[in-house]
Amino acid sequence: MGNALVGLATALVGVTGTLVVAVLSHRSLARVQTDQFERQRRLTEVQWLREQEKAELDRRRDCYMNVNAVFRRYRTQLMNFLWLIQKAEVTPEAREALEEARREHHSAFAEAQMIASGSVLAELDGMSGALSDMYRRIMCLDEGDPDPDGSFDEIRTVDFHHLYRRWDRMRAVMRTDLGVGAGGTSAAAPVRT
Repeated sequence: MGNALVGLATALVGVTGTLVVAVLSHRSLARVQTDQFERQRRLTEVQWLREQEKAELDRRRDCYMNVNAVFRRYRTQLMNFLWLIQKAEVTPEAREALEEARREHHSAFAEAQMIASGSVLAELDGMSGALSDMYRRIMCLDEGDPDPDGSFDEIRTVDFHHLYRRWDRMRAVMRTDLGVGAGGTSAAAPVRT
């Protein structure tokens, strides 16, 4: 009977070992698969976040390019209109061109208010205010009721000079927000006429 018990014990240990190895192997495989799944999930999440950041950066860049172009067009139309007043050559077409540029400015500014970062929005607010004040001063000059310091020369040299300096700051803040760099062309922009 002793040999039978030894044989039975050996068989029992063998079967138990085989079952334990299968269970441990299954658990080990499950742990490896869980780790792989978690790594893949983290990689997917990081990739998704990168794509979201890139999409947001692209959206801000497109908005800033549009705002810069539209604000520049408005500024140019203001300067053109000022020169037409000086030469007494204001036409309905010139007024409509200025008003169209003004409407585009309002539309681009409204879009930027939903997209721009806080620092850029602060600069855009200031620039928009400066452009609006410039428009008001030019319209007063056109109507023959200029501000005390609202002559053609005063607006052309002083006001536009301040506007160009503000423009450089605005553009620098936009570039910094996009990660391009400091961005401004100069601390004191030349007077452009």
